[in-house]
Amino acid sequence: MFRKSILIGILAALVVVSAGAMLVSSDGLASMIVKDSSLSAEQAGEKTSIGARTAVIPTPVWVIGSYDKEGRPNMMTSSWVGICSSKPPALMTCLRKATYTHGNIMDKKAFTVNIASESLARFAAFIGRVSGRDTEKFKETGLTPVKSTLVEAPYIREFPLVAECRVIDIVEVGSHTMFIGEIMDIKADPSILGTRDYPVLEKLKPFVFSPGASRFYSIGPSLGTISELAEKGDNK
Repeated sequence: MFRKSILIGILAALVVVSAGAMLVSSDGLASMIVKDSSLSAEQAGEKTSIGARTAVIPTPVWVIGSYDKEGRPNMMTSSWVGICSSKPPALMTCLRKATYTHGNIMDKKAFTVNIASESLARFAAFIGRVSGRDTEKFKETGLTPVKSTLVEAPYIREFPLVAECRVIDIVEVGSHTMFIGEIMDIKADPSILGTRDYPVLEKLKPFVFSPGASRFYSIGPSLGTISELAEKGDNK
């Protein structure tokens, strides 16, 4: 009986010690968790929410050419732009109704896209700061309007890459109107063309716009072909 009591006591002591060890172990794990939670979002590889807004997304810089009702050539800088179809080849520009160009395109159902090189960035900046209602932008900048023979819109002679577009659809998207233009022709300065008549970006030297910073930025050198980069990106 006595031996049985001793055995029960030993077993009880072992249970207590084991429980204590488990508590220490869990406390240690808890402290590790607390320590890990103290890592910054950057250290933990997490993203920081900055809200639903467009001003943080880099965009192209296109200058849109149009004629007003009196036949005067006008241009405006637009960055809410992009390619939207391959067949037919089409692109889009999104404009506020308040812009002078919006009314021009609604009337003529045509526009041109003019892509500037870095050396012309100052013109793209000025063209985007003033309105065609009270400023003759071609006269002020000294740029040359060229009447397209394909669409009722002018393009800019000094800009090295031009797309002539006719409007095939108009979509209202909140604060902006999306004008979808079928590309009737692309005109390019021979100096920027490479093999197969493709523009070489190192020669064209286009640039992008950071809306939040209100700055233009150059585009850097080539990172490689899609095939080369895809092979490097395969982790197998």
